Amino acid sequence: MASSLVIVFPLFPGVTYLDFMGPQTAFSMIPGVKQIFASVGGQPVSEGSLTLAPLARLEDLERCDVLCVPGGFVAKAMQDRIFMDAIRRLASTARYVTSVCTGSLLLGAAGLLEGRRAACHWSMRDLLPLFGAIPDPGRVVRDGHVVTGGGITAGIDFGLTLAAELADPAIAQTVQLTMEYAPEPPFNAGRPEAVSEEIVARVQTLTVENGMDMPAEYALVQRVAADYRRGSAPAA
Repeated sequence: MASSLVIVFPLFPGVTYLDFMGPQTAFSMIPGVKQIFASVGGQPVSEGSLTLAPLARLEDLERCDVLCVPGGFVAKAMQDRIFMDAIRRLASTARYVTSVCTGSLLLGAAGLLEGRRAACHWSMRDLLPLFGAIPDPGRVVRDGHVVTGGGITAGIDFGLTLAAELADPAIAQTVQLTMEYAPEPPFNAGRPEAVSEEIVARVQTLTVENGMDMPAEYALVQRVAADYRRGSAPAA
């Protein structure tokens, strides 16, 4: 049974809320768990019209049992020296180093995925090898103490999987029932191989129209990865 177990979610501008809202709901029902939501300087983070505040100062956190890095648009966070230093520091003593969606790219940029299998959002998964990781299309992927979840909604699967380890399978099943997590999606459109090329293309168009330029983000991460391979540290 979990006892005084600290889980840290490092948040950043551009984070996708659902990446951590699913897992934190699962973790919140585990006895003895303390969850900390932190950002550089404790600054608020927003998604659309929703803003989270107050947040803990990420740079002040000394340790955690579980580091859970959510995804979103991650390129700018990769270039934030304070953020990346905190990821490395907290990961160095964590029992589990974890991520959801493109959060695995942040783990990769921190040098934490060399030679490890990892999941990621389908649109960015092929960038993982640039950080020495082995891309895996699974919803939840474990490689040693590193546990990664796939894109966005896979965070719930990830949260329940980790809950079973942090507590036990009975508690994880109790959490799942409490959440009434029994997905029956209206369309078979949750993976790119299940839909037409037109639908895949519309994803990129939709993100650009909503002010989230996925092709530009992809190119930015590629540039950060090039610096990573050269051994360059993130800019301050």
